[in-house]
Amino acid sequence: MAQTPPAWVQERIAVAGTDLRVGLAPPWLVADLGRVRRVLSFAPYRPGFRSARHILIRQVRDADLPPDLDAMGWLGAEMARIGHGGDVGMMTSRGLEHHRLAQAGPVACVATVGLGNAERVGRRRMVSTSGYGTINIALLIEDGLTDAAMIEALSIVAQARTAAILTAGVELPTGRATGTGTDCIALACNPGKTAFAGLHTPLGEVIGAAVHDAVLDGARAWIASHGRRPAISPGPVPPPA
Repeated sequence: MAQTPPAWVQERIAVAGTDLRVGLAPPWLVADLGRVRRVLSFAPYRPGFRSARHILIRQVRDADLPPDLDAMGWLGAEMARIGHGGDVGMMTSRGLEHHRLAQAGPVACVATVGLGNAERVGRRRMVSTSGYGTINIALLIEDGLTDAAMIEALSIVAQARTAAILTAGVELPTGRATGTGTDCIALACNPGKTAFAGLHTPLGEVIGAAVHDAVLDGARAWIASHGRRPAISPGPVPPPA
């Protein structure tokens, strides 16, 4: 496991009030958590509860991911190749220069926001393979949380993302978008005794604020370039009978 900041990342942005440092070395974005943390995610590489010093986002193009490719295996090999096989990894087709940072209290968030395959929860649509995009969120909480609190915090991250996308106003044939079909969240903190992170708690409030600000800013930037209506697809998938 990489224990020190990767030397190949030349520039790092510090997020005030936290130990988070974000570096760009295309095709990689590296979120350095300052030290090994507990990480909970549904990332394609090393999901679930893990220990890691870094969360990485790999920018990909259509040529990187042919239809018959084992994308998760490919990402794992790419992570290992650069010495980060023990960290957590995600992918995006959004240009990494469009990443957004936000901070509230002891919480720092980095997000990449692409909305090419936006979806309305409960009403999936047939998305053109040329229109893929995703929302990746990496969050550092400078507090010690129990496993249950980490799960609760992850739910607050998802709520804040959804609220931000609803506010952004991306319109689909199925209704207003609430996210994308490939969103990914990774949450990092220290192990500890903080047992609650819900909407009534100060911690839940700052988690929501940081994520909402980063995702809304990223969504508005995407809309400024692409408009409020993603590329037309064959149409909504009929609801189950």
